[in-house]
Amino acid sequence: MKISIPLWTILFPVLACLAFWLSHYIHWPLFFIFSTAALIGAVLSAVHHAESIAHRVGEPFGTLVLALAVTMIEVSLIVSLMFAGGHDTSGLARDTVFAAVMIILNGMVGLSIFAGGVKYREQNFSLQGISSALTILVAVSVITLILPNFTVSAPGPFYNKQQLIFVGIVTLILYGTFVLVQNVRHKDHFKDAAEEESHDEKPSLTTTWLSVLFLIICLGAVVFLAESLAPGLESWVKSIGAPVSLVGVIIALVVLLPEGLSAYHAARKNKLQKSLNLSLGSALASIGLTIPAVSFVSLYTGLPLSLGIGTGATVLFILSLFVIILSLSTGKTTILQGVVLLVIFAIYIFTIIFP
Repeated sequence: MKISIPLWTILFPVLACLAFWLSHYIHWPLFFIFSTAALIGAVLSAVHHAESIAHRVGEPFGTLVLALAVTMIEVSLIVSLMFAGGHDTSGLARDTVFAAVMIILNGMVGLSIFAGGVKYREQNFSLQGISSALTILVAVSVITLILPNFTVSAPGPFYNKQQLIFVGIVTLILYGTFVLVQNVRHKDHFKDAAEEESHDEKPSLTTTWLSVLFLIICLGAVVFLAESLAPGLESWVKSIGAPVSLVGVIIALVVLLPEGLSAYHAARKNKLQKSLNLSLGSALASIGLTIPAVSFVSLYTGLPLSLGIGTGATVLFILSLFVIILSLSTGKTTILQGVVLLVIFAIYIFTIIFP
């Protein structure tokens, strides 16, 4: 049986593992650049293998593969940095999750809609599925990132122990319900009729299992190498005078690079439904899985977990939710929606650097 796996998708994770091992002995500035390049290469390799698996299992279940895999990276990075930084990293999970959602809603979706609009003028998608995803996204976002600022049992943007347990369970229930609806009860709501007529040759079973193996290797290499690069990243952010929250944004950008590229390529192929499934699914996974995971770590270790975002961030977040709902309310998109979302994303990045 034919096996088709590009050599570079094997080479980069090997280089990433090598860079992680050498990082214990080499601390040159040029080696930091090499490690960063190896990290990006491993992420791109993960994209290829996850897309190969997704192509084999089909839509909409295939879009879950990369979303869940990348969420594992996010959780691993946050937890490892929480242990390394202790009480000083109480807001890291919040900053990373908030950054991930803002990057997805404004940057990833905006760029995909804009790119598809430039090439095809107008693109269509199934309104029922996207509305379901947005309904869950609004609920879990407000519960996890805004409501902590208004509870009174604990001072500041914190949940107390009982509230944290309850919120962790609720977010898991909401995300689990979305997965059930997307992949079992209402699969047709997340499919594009034009895509169902496609008869592209699927990867062989052997190729798929090899992709599973190399995807695991890629994810492991990304997690460990990113962890080793984190201290240098934090030092660089402080050296340029930027706020520490920028670290969460950079982590989120690295973590979301595979999904962002996949969503962009799907939109360029006139598969906006797949692009939106991937983007909104990853946003839901980022909150619905990451928050319960870090909540458990916080409860088990006693490390503080700050969840509530600031006033300025809340305004931008509500604006993003409002605009994304309006942008995806008709089942059709043009470059207009893409430009608006990208402008909001630019404002978000600008206000982080120049608060």
